[in-house]
Amino acid sequence: MNVFENCDIKKINSLVFDFMDYKYEDHIFSIILNRPQKKNALHPQMINELAFLCQYAQFEKKVKVVLIKAVGDVFCAGFDLSSMSGKTAKTKSTVPNPKTKIILGEILNKLYKPKICQLDGDLYAGGLLIVSSCNYVVSTQNIIIGLPEVKRGIFPFQVMESLFKVINYKKLIDWCIRGYNLDASKAKDFGLIDEIVDSGELEKSIKSWISEIIQNSTQAISLGLECADNLYNSSNNHRYLSKMLKKSSESKDAKEGIKAFFDGRKPKWY
Repeated sequence: MNVFENCDIKKINSLVFDFMDYKYEDHIFSIILNRPQKKNALHPQMINELAFLCQYAQFEKKVKVVLIKAVGDVFCAGFDLSSMSGKTAKTKSTVPNPKTKIILGEILNKLYKPKICQLDGDLYAGGLLIVSSCNYVVSTQNIIIGLPEVKRGIFPFQVMESLFKVINYKKLIDWCIRGYNLDASKAKDFGLIDEIVDSGELEKSIKSWISEIIQNSTQAISLGLECADNLYNSSNNHRYLSKMLKKSSESKDAKEGIKAFFDGRKPKWY
């Protein structure tokens, strides 16, 4: 993982993050989605900020565990449809542009440190790229997880790749085709969630997972995660599927599906 210059990574504390937040404490690096007013939808610069924080976590030797969480009642609504239709909101972020194209699934997979997701809000579409890249997911009861892309004329290509490591092939393809929602219990049956707890017990459960992981060898774990990533050949998969997502997003059906979403009507497919 090397999409930003290391000299920029070292300047993290002097940068302005407009969509993300972070915290380091006791070898734990928290990466926090912080765009609640837009349901943490992934704006292009938000993706840059997320990738920057992932590279920092990989670069910083003191980091032993990465905790990914979100502000607000929606963990992530997926990619920002306004941005996909060419309307990109302005930003105050000073996080630099990457030197190469960011492929989010690849960036997350190449963060070779244990990743835990604290899932305390609904999760849709491209947000599953983040959650499915985590080694452990702890959620609250009253959440919804959905793959609505086909209802917008798009197919969840990169999400599908990440979920192949988690969910049975037949179940996953069915989910992608029908685009339905899962509750927490069904998501746990699918293998996407590791533990479901009451909201008041969430942080306690996260601390328990971290305390067990952090006792083990950071170097051994990092090498093991790197090996698993290379065995699976995820980089080539994500690069191919990124091209397919672009092709799908530029189709007539995608343009109609996104427009229909903003118009509050059913799409008329070509």
